[in-house]
Amino acid sequence: MKHIKLSKFWDNLRSSYWFLPTLMAVGAIALAFGLLAIDRSDSIDISALSWIYQGGADGAREVLSVIAGSMVTVAATAFSITIVALQLASSHFGPRLLRNFMQDQGNQIVLGTFIATFIYCLLVLRTIRGEDHEPFVPQLSVTVGVLLAMASIGVLIYFIHHASTIIQVSHVIADVSHDLEQVTNRLFPEALGQEIDQQGESTRDMPTDFDATAQPVQAKKTGYLQGIEDDVLMQVACDENLLLQVKAYPGAFIIEGGPLVMAYPANRVTQSVGDRINQAFVLGHELTKQQNVAFPIEQLVEIALRALSPAINDPFTAIRCIDQLADGLARLASREFPSPYRYDQSHNLRVIAAPVKFETLANTAFNQIRQYGSTDTVVIGRLLAAIAAIAPFTRHFKQRHILQQHVEAIWHSSQQSLTHQRDLETIEKQYHTALAALQGTGLSGGNDSLYPSPHKR
Repeated sequence: MKHIKLSKFWDNLRSSYWFLPTLMAVGAIALAFGLLAIDRSDSIDISALSWIYQGGADGAREVLSVIAGSMVTVAATAFSITIVALQLASSHFGPRLLRNFMQDQGNQIVLGTFIATFIYCLLVLRTIRGEDHEPFVPQLSVTVGVLLAMASIGVLIYFIHHASTIIQVSHVIADVSHDLEQVTNRLFPEALGQEIDQQGESTRDMPTDFDATAQPVQAKKTGYLQGIEDDVLMQVACDENLLLQVKAYPGAFIIEGGPLVMAYPANRVTQSVGDRINQAFVLGHELTKQQNVAFPIEQLVEIALRALSPAINDPFTAIRCIDQLADGLARLASREFPSPYRYDQSHNLRVIAAPVKFETLANTAFNQIRQYGSTDTVVIGRLLAAIAAIAPFTRHFKQRHILQQHVEAIWHSSQQSLTHQRDLETIEKQYHTALAALQGTGLSGGNDSLYPSPHKR
């Protein structure tokens, strides 16, 4: 994916509480100077307009002073409410969800509106002159200040509603699910060079002595791998006539001195080549979703695990997360995962990417929820129902085999954790239903998913 560094920079701006309010403050400054210029112009008779402010200098000062003072108070209150909402989100949904709240443009626009109105009123207020030799009352500017105050009241009403909405669990889960859908659509399929589908042919293009003689390129710093500049990596491989095998994938934690790629042949790997390869890897202090499809899955799992904790004990929230995980995995199962073998324009093998595996994503989605929810019949049943819902979207036997392994694991966990016969019978029915769905045909149209008979209790 190209321009990952620019995407990271933009994501950091969106996650800040200063960028959008600053833009709105700059806009307020420009608006104030523009309207003051119109008020000072002799070519336009503003006083003829009936809706324009017609009062004197003292009244204008009083109006703008009241507006400016109230905007400071309201902005401080809105900021305090926002901080409380962030604290609630961190304690109930997990600290990794804070970035989603920070990126909420509604709160940023609210704060920006109050700050911009305050700055506008101050700039207009300083130009008002009373009974001196050149009295000046910017009638149009004062009128716009009143309009901005009325708009701020509307924004305040919106903020009260918005602040109470964004901390609702349904809204949080839907927001993370939307992120999962976006990153899935963006990354699958993903192009890096010229892709050749025949994996057997790609394997034959591998040098026989690659594993024995390839030179590791070490990381220059420590951090989470947020993305890889694919075009930079391909360009380095073509310029230096190298074959690069990527050892890290987005979302992995990189330790300084650890291997990023294996480069072949080793005699072409110089210090400058290593520096160029390092520039293709974007590291940071936290995980992001730019190239990491597992990140929103982990966020949904984190919400579910906190809901299943004894302190909260909210299985219905966990069930909502399972439903959204099923939707995300069904979408992923229906996509063709890109080949790790990447070719240049001359069909020379240049880059072997670290592949994203459906097995890894399924393990991330199901393993911990199964372990934490093994004593809840409803949660276990929903996990089995989720796998049954994903089954028709699978494309390959291997995907259905992975899901079948999770069905077996859920079944065994329930046998060890549940004691009531009625609960065990309910889970057994859902277990058979899930296996029956996996034994059906997937999107590929084949009937290649025949499994042994399910275990009887």
